[in-house]
Amino acid sequence: MGKLKIIVSTTSLFCTRIEWALKLKGLEYEHTVEDWDKGKSELLLKSNPVHKKVPVLLDDGVAVAESKVILEYIDKKWKGGDLYPLLPQDAYERAQARFWAQFADDKCVFGTWGAACHADTLEKEKAVESTLESFGYLEKQIKGKKFFAGDKIGYLDLVVGWIPHWLGVIEETGGIKILDAESFPSLHEWAQNFIKIPLIKECVPPRDMLVNYSTTLLSYLRSSAPNKP
Repeated sequence: MGKLKIIVSTTSLFCTRIEWALKLKGLEYEHTVEDWDKGKSELLLKSNPVHKKVPVLLDDGVAVAESKVILEYIDKKWKGGDLYPLLPQDAYERAQARFWAQFADDKCVFGTWGAACHADTLEKEKAVESTLESFGYLEKQIKGKKFFAGDKIGYLDLVVGWIPHWLGVIEETGGIKILDAESFPSLHEWAQNFIKIPLIKECVPPRDMLVNYSTTLLSYLRSSAPNKP
């Protein structure tokens, strides 16, 4: 097997899901951490010239970009035997996992950030309401199960794995509330189970680092937002 390397940012929830996958597969890899204060590295720009974003997986020199694409690449290339499966074997279940993973990124990740960005109270309330509706769909998907994949964590668990650690930070710095045990009991229980797994917990960045990052990012996004007449 060739050398594996990942180009990451220490605060990116999209990068952490790749580390989780590699560790679940038992694969050895190297880090290249982007220093945003110095701008984007030549390696990142060369490896992902289209989007110029992390994460990027370098597999013996071949670059694979976009986190969910990378997860599927990892699962497809390193499979069988004792290797940990990420996606279900059943075609329908695999399609469902992909559907809800895309939904979770589009509606829950970006919905939460969008709600946190709003300075206007009315707009913030509308955005929170929309995001709560999206989280309601995830609540239905996890109800009656320990993990989204069943008894063990899988592809969809990794994609929504930002919720136990990152969501609270965005709520705090953005002045919003999304997840609570009363409104989303099954999702709340899943979050507690997921973050307790040693392999999962060891990859998450320190909370104070995320708070600083989120505070800075939200300040920038709010200042960059166009003023309404």
